[in-house]
Amino acid sequence: MTEPSTADTSSGWNITRERVRDGFYAALVLWTACVLALAGLTQWTASGAAGTPPALAVSDPHVFLPYNDNTQTAAFFTVTNTGGADDQLLSVTSPAVTDAMLSLHQNNGDGADSMGMTESANVAAGSTLTMSPFDLDVMVTLKSGMRWQEGDAVKFTLHFRHSGSMETVATVVRPGS
Repeated sequence: MTEPSTADTSSGWNITRERVRDGFYAALVLWTACVLALAGLTQWTASGAAGTPPALAVSDPHVFLPYNDNTQTAAFFTVTNTGGADDQLLSVTSPAVTDAMLSLHQNNGDGADSMGMTESANVAAGSTLTMSPFDLDVMVTLKSGMRWQEGDAVKFTLHFRHSGSMETVATVVRPGS
């Protein structure tokens, strides 16, 4: 007489209560880790710590009218960042100029000022970068033979580290106006 078969032992693997329990606990640990990670990320995002990318807008673009036969002048822009992350202005270009450099003016005290070139300008999250003749501006050199008149429109492209490039049109104005 043959005995009835109870479980397939040819593969060497049997389903037992211990194996089911161990598998359940392993899955429970993974599920708990996922739920905790999701809860933490949700809290981080809800608190605003996750932030948003930079959201830049350029306003008040103007460039000073060069005096006499001078080919160098300064351009100014106001850059507003309503996003949740900082960005950096890396450079400014224009088809109307041969060279454009970010220039930083510093007061050294005792009525002495200095000017130097800077590699970039930070545009902090939630703030505004306002260029002026007294701090940051863009020093530009007009192309040979080019002359600007008050009221002319000059196309500029501002290049940012994270936001790419933004085009704007600056109006030529007299200094002090």
